[in-house]
Amino acid sequence: IEAFAGRRIVAVSAGAGHSLALAADGSVWSWGDGDYGTVGHGNRQGQVLPKKVEALGGGRVVAVSAGYDHSIALTAVGAVFTWGEGVNGAGGLGRLGHGVDLSNQLLPKKIEAFAGQR
Repeated sequence: IEAFAGRRIVAVSAGAGHSLALAADGSVWSWGDGDYGTVGHGNRQGQVLPKKVEALGGGRVVAVSAGYDHSIALTAVGAVFTWGEGVNGAGGLGRLGHGVDLSNQLLPKKIEAFAGQR
């Protein structure tokens, strides 16, 4: 894939309609269905080619996972970020970990419940 030229990909994860790749430098790349903000680029547009998730640029990511319509990233300092669909089905259960904020997140958002924990 041309977007990965010169990069070493160390992990990948596939959701229902989107995918994530983690590069050795800690950058995260996403592509696929953008509904609910699942690719993390600030909109609901799909990506046909991998695109760097710029909103995670502040910290080195060490793990990623793509859920059904959401994504999650763990940084080297223990911060956890989620983005995508905020509500799981008719039961109204939040899937992103932001408490009462059940809204869809178009950009990665830090889960504050983990702040300061090691």
